[in-house]
Amino acid sequence: MRRPKNQYRPLVCVVIVLLCACGAEQGQAAELKAGVARVDLTPPLSLKATLGGYGARMGQPAEGVHDRVLAKALVLVEGNRKYAVVTADVLGFPPAIKPAVLERLAESGWKSEQILLLPSHSHTSLEMGQINPKNIFGIPQIGIYSAELYELTVANLVEVIRQAEQDLVDVSVGTSSGKITGWNRNRRVKGGVTDAALTLTRVDKLDGAPLAVLVNFTAHPTIMAAEDMLFSGGWPGHLQRTLESLIGDGVTVMYYNGAQGDQSPVSRTDSGTSRWERAEKYGRELALLCRQSWQTTVTQRDIAFGYHLQPFPLPERTAHRDFMKTGGSEYGLTKLLMSELLPRLFPENSASGSLRLGELVIVGVPGEAAAELGLTIKARTREITGAQHAVIGGLANEWVSYILSAEEYERGRYEASISFYGAKLGETVVAAAVEGVEQLEAQSGK
Repeated sequence: MRRPKNQYRPLVCVVIVLLCACGAEQGQAAELKAGVARVDLTPPLSLKATLGGYGARMGQPAEGVHDRVLAKALVLVEGNRKYAVVTADVLGFPPAIKPAVLERLAESGWKSEQILLLPSHSHTSLEMGQINPKNIFGIPQIGIYSAELYELTVANLVEVIRQAEQDLVDVSVGTSSGKITGWNRNRRVKGGVTDAALTLTRVDKLDGAPLAVLVNFTAHPTIMAAEDMLFSGGWPGHLQRTLESLIGDGVTVMYYNGAQGDQSPVSRTDSGTSRWERAEKYGRELALLCRQSWQTTVTQRDIAFGYHLQPFPLPERTAHRDFMKTGGSEYGLTKLLMSELLPRLFPENSASGSLRLGELVIVGVPGEAAAELGLTIKARTREITGAQHAVIGGLANEWVSYILSAEEYERGRYEASISFYGAKLGETVVAAAVEGVEQLEAQSGK
């Protein structure tokens, strides 16, 4: 007997509903969106802001502006998840900065694990001690706290994240890496370990127009010296501006440093006698290499996206035996002052934030790690995640000190004297960073 024409319609509807429900349970990925913004961090000269990185400046205020120092944000959104990568042309951030930014963004749903602050470590930009509200010591060499400058810095970081979140577009993402030799050197050991990787991440709108470019390379921005008293982003600033000009179309280029604790830049040949000229040439020529990498980087729409923040306790705070010979001398500190300064300015706990963006994994390290430690973290990250490109986000979120292996800590010299958690700090940070990557991978597998 012939069945009525619509007899199977209810069954078909049930099957469709079940399939939709099954897809929802499996967490069908929402489409990745992104937005960018930038703000000017350069303070008015009337605030008498000092430049960080060299105690020899004795807290003298900057004399002017060579080039503006900026903060830039890339906000990534997928469904109800969001993440902000913020780069800044500054020396670093004291531990108080990120909590203050989070407090003002809390009403917008931002949490600590969703924000990664990545300073370039420019030595001609904001002094960390001047924006640290816990700095009550009044020592010119480490910066004298300015409530006005602190407020301006926090407000600008809040604003750049808010702006980037306002105008989101669908994006595709791709990353490429290569090694460039002769651009950095190990400043502690002649011929020692260097990290020569140049990693570039391309974030495009769906029509192919460039939205953002992330550049990771490992070297101190120390071409400029203590005698240079103008605000500047240093060679990372020149790199970003040049690459933005080469790519065009309003792209936002964001530089972030790696495990640069023992890595110095190697100036280009025939770059002039002026340090300003050498810094500009270094940044411009590095930008040319980045453009070549950008042109060949292929982006994809459907990529992995995840993030994690791994808290961990730091070892006991202590001054290195060499501190008074090197760092103590430069920064005008005594043993008595150190006994008061360490527990006040240096935290008992820190965290390693990590981000998965397609084949890129950024692992945040909260200080200046030696390159050997960074390479260990990167190798383990690739093993754990299978990602092709693993990088260190140096000085991430806060500056705790230099971070060295036990062997290098015992070797002494300047970097060891500015490492304030003893010989076990390096292994502690590496273990925490790797554990954070493991948690990141475990979450992505759910």
